[in-house]
Amino acid sequence: MSFAEEMEELESAEDFLQYFQLDYDQTVVHVNRLHILQRFHNYLQQGADSLPEDETALRAIYKRLLLQAYQDFVESDAQTEKVFKVFHMGEQNSFVALSDIKT
Repeated sequence: MSFAEEMEELESAEDFLQYFQLDYDQTVVHVNRLHILQRFHNYLQQGADSLPEDETALRAIYKRLLLQAYQDFVESDAQTEKVFKVFHMGEQNSFVALSDIKT
């Protein structure tokens, strides 16, 4: 099976971490699994133009980026990292002055 095919089979953050033989704290993953996977995806997208075709080199890059994504949430939290758009929505100004309300 090719590397791409193996990647297609992985579903959870735990699957990815186990596939790349990375040690992880289940508590961190349990709370942040979607954030970790999204951050991993974002890191891959940022370097998509420069990914090698060689599977060995590609595996090494994927492993490094997954570890980096996981570490982001070991050292921080989802609200601080703001991976998903919903965390940025609170930063918008939603103030409506009373004088702006028309009846």
